[in-house]
Amino acid sequence: MPYIKPQERPQYDVVLDKLPEIQNKGHLEYCIFKVVKKFMETREKRYGNYHDCVYGVEHCSDEYRRRFLDKREDQAIQENGDV
Repeated sequence: MPYIKPQERPQYDVVLDKLPEIQNKGHLEYCIFKVVKKFMETREKRYGNYHDCVYGVEHCSDEYRRRFLDKREDQAIQENGDV
């Protein structure tokens, strides 16, 4: 999950809050890739660390889907009826 202790967040938020508007999906993917690449700069190049990168991104994706997409799907069912 993308949750860390509140006292650990400012070190990242100070940088992330300065990002310009991310223009489109390609730019978003570029930013995510650069963060993962930065994560790996200080780690041994082995399967477990690469695996951590992939699953970190996937877990964030899962949480975003749970919090936003699933709610939107439920809303669409309410508005349009179930199939």
